[in-house]
Amino acid sequence: MARKHLLANIGAAAPDRQAKNSPSENRAEYARRGASRSMKQSLDEMAENSMRVLEGETIISLDPDLLEASPFADRIDSSDDDFAALVAAIAQAGQSSPILVRPHPDVAGRFIIVYGHRRVRAARQLGIPVRAVVKPIEDIGHVIAQGQENTARSDLTFIEKALFGRKLIGSGIDKETVKSALTIDDTLLSRMLAVAQHVPEDVLDALGSARGVGRDRWEELKKLLLLPGKAALASNLVWSDEFARMEIGERFSVLLSELKKKTKSKKTAITRPEEKSWSLAENAVKVATKDSGKGFILAFKAKDASRFGAYLSEHLERLYEEFQKTEQM
Repeated sequence: MARKHLLANIGAAAPDRQAKNSPSENRAEYARRGASRSMKQSLDEMAENSMRVLEGETIISLDPDLLEASPFADRIDSSDDDFAALVAAIAQAGQSSPILVRPHPDVAGRFIIVYGHRRVRAARQLGIPVRAVVKPIEDIGHVIAQGQENTARSDLTFIEKALFGRKLIGSGIDKETVKSALTIDDTLLSRMLAVAQHVPEDVLDALGSARGVGRDRWEELKKLLLLPGKAALASNLVWSDEFARMEIGERFSVLLSELKKKTKSKKTAITRPEEKSWSLAENAVKVATKDSGKGFILAFKAKDASRFGAYLSEHLERLYEEFQKTEQM
């Protein structure tokens, strides 16, 4: 309840502050790109910062060079335009929300970033300290804090979350913690891990973060890649110069379209069995044969056909031995 009252009090004074501190063009551009927070979100951040102080969390300034990236990477790539807008916004109005770091377990005086990597990168570029909250949290807490912060901001795409989950599982983090970090259930985690497992690494690298591509299309791609020959086809395509020249946002649709095309199968020529017929002993025996290459059928009609057939059967082994001798000559 205390946080709601604090936010309400700040909100009551918002009109005066807004009048005095109108946003710059850079910050307006940053907002239009969806990377900047709205006024309400800014008030939330101010309230959050105040609550951190009340709860004993102090916001301090740190040299960005003392900070190391999280071992659990969750981003594939980011827009250069969005990052440039973030840098301009921080240069104009300062860093509105602190990052979260934890003390380095092996090196005194250094810290590991839990979340806020882009803000650290912007501070390095501007040559200014970064505002941070320091918490001595373990790996599991680190994972949950990092995952939930990015999920709340809707920053991560489906494939980034899937690869983040795969990396956490591979690092020995249990599935319950991974689900908490990504705020997902068992079913969605299984689907994410299946996509991350079955889409080849070179295809993932070529497609990048695939913004705007959701679960259904990724699962469709995964199913196509499981078909015979499709994974090799996809790898050949993503390694081509033509694919490399495509805009990153176009690549997923192009790849999916190519994989959906039916592979033309070569029809094998069907050879009909060779058939022959003739007569023996002045038409006393009528003979018919059918030769298919791997099979040979002999049939005959005669008054004594039954006895003649029995005779041939009894002497078949001797006849075959004589045949083998003729083959060796």
